Amino acid sequence: MTGSRPAPFSIAVDEQPDRAVIAAAGELDLATAPQLEEALLPRLRGGGRVVLDLTALEFMDSTGVQVIIAAHHAGQEHDGGLALVRTPPDSAVARVLEISGLDTMLDIIDAP
Repeated sequence: MTGSRPAPFSIAVDEQPDRAVIAAAGELDLATAPQLEEALLPRLRGGGRVVLDLTALEFMDSTGVQVIIAAHHAGQEHDGGLALVRTPPDSAVARVLEISGLDTMLDIIDAP
């Protein structure tokens, strides 16, 4: 059997003076969502600003949507901020963001 396997899930964190840029790659699902949650929520609950870059994600399910919503609320409740880097319009992740309404709920930026 041949075929390409999805890239393993990974998170890269770039701490900058005014914000953290968190880039996720691979597949964001039930198995990997806790890793993203651990990277996002403490920073936002501490009042930090976070840019979430999902442009390298190949797949995201409703669990990923739930993590992003929780992060958005944590930022609002603790005077932090969450911005999302615009995903390619033809990507599966862009479709999930559109269907879920996150594309209108979040601050979308063009680049980290």
